[in-house]
Amino acid sequence: MFGFTEEQIRRYSRQIILPDVGGKGQKKLLESRVLLIGVGGLGSPAGLYLAAAGVGTLGFVDFDVVDISNLHRQILHTTADVGRSKTQSAAEAVRALNPDVEVVQHPVQLTSENAMEVLANYDVIVDGSDNFPAKYLANDACVLLGKPLVWGAVFQFHGQTTVFVPGQGPCYRCLLPTPPPPGSVPSCQEAGVFGAVPGVIGTIQAVEAIKLLLGLGTSLLGRFLVFDALAMDFMDVRIERNPGCPVCGDHPAITRLMDYGLACGLRAH
Repeated sequence: MFGFTEEQIRRYSRQIILPDVGGKGQKKLLESRVLLIGVGGLGSPAGLYLAAAGVGTLGFVDFDVVDISNLHRQILHTTADVGRSKTQSAAEAVRALNPDVEVVQHPVQLTSENAMEVLANYDVIVDGSDNFPAKYLANDACVLLGKPLVWGAVFQFHGQTTVFVPGQGPCYRCLLPTPPPPGSVPSCQEAGVFGAVPGVIGTIQAVEAIKLLLGLGTSLLGRFLVFDALAMDFMDVRIERNPGCPVCGDHPAITRLMDYGLACGLRAH
C-alpha cells in the first residue's frame, strides 16, 4: 500500500485509518520537509510530534548548546546533553523516536546572508525562535520566498500562535510593522517561563504544520490564538492583512533581507 513497509503500516496505522489522512496523506507527509527555527521550548514539542507523525525531513536551525536551565521546558534534550549542540541532541532524539525521519542540522545563526538559502528547500517553516531579530528575519524571508510560516511565542504563563501564508493573509509585520524599542520586552531569561506553556504552543504549531502539509481543516491563518495558562483560557483574535505593510503590502518597502540585529536594536541569538 503506497509503498509502505510493514513496519511503517504498523507505526502510522492510527493516523492512516483517519479518513482525512489515509495512505495518500501519510505518503505525502513522508515526502514533506519542515524547518524548525529554534530547537528549544517550542521547537522541542513541535519537532517530536512532526517526527512521530512521519514528516520525512526535519531541519533544525540553532547554534546554541544545551544548558541545564533549558531542561524544564526543552523536552528534546536530557541532562546528559548539557553542553552539547542543540541540533545534534535534537537529531539523535528524533532518530531514536522515528528512524524514518531524515534530520538536517543547521548549527548556525540565521542571518540575512544565509536565511534565504536555508529556508528555500522546505515546504513549511515553524518559528520557535525567542527573539525579535530572528522573528522578523523569519517572517520577511518567508514572505520573499512564498513559504508558509507557523509562528509561535511564549512569555511567562502566556503563549501565542498563528499561521502566515504569503498571498493569502497577513504577515508578522501586519501586526507589528516595526520591532518594539530595545529593552522594552524582557526575555525568558529575564522574565521566566512556565515550562508546560511552550509544550502547549509547540504542539499546536505541529498540528498547524501537519494540516498545512495535508491541506486539512481550517488553519490559524488570519487568526491569532492567545493562551493564558493561569486562567486556562484560549482567545481567538481575528487579524487582517495590512495593505500598507512594509513587506507584504501593496507597495512593499522591504524587498530584500536587512541587518536584523541592528534593525531590532539587539544581537540575534
